[in-house]
Amino acid sequence: MEKESVQSSIIRSLCYDSNTSTLEVEFNSSAVWQYYDVPKSIYYDMRNADPIGKYFNANIRG
Repeated sequence: MEKESVQSSIIRSLCYDSNTSTLEVEFNSSAVWQYYDVPKSIYYDMRNADPIGKYFNANIRG
């Protein structure tokens, strides 16, 4: 997985592994969380969302 820096008030970078459908989110607090069984389309939508943090909270968190 290759980290991709993003512009967000809460998220520093994103990584996606298409082999395992794993989304890795690094927060500005330096915490890193992995989310499993995430469709690639959700990853792309999040990457292109404005703001990314709002998309994350509405579609992935919890």
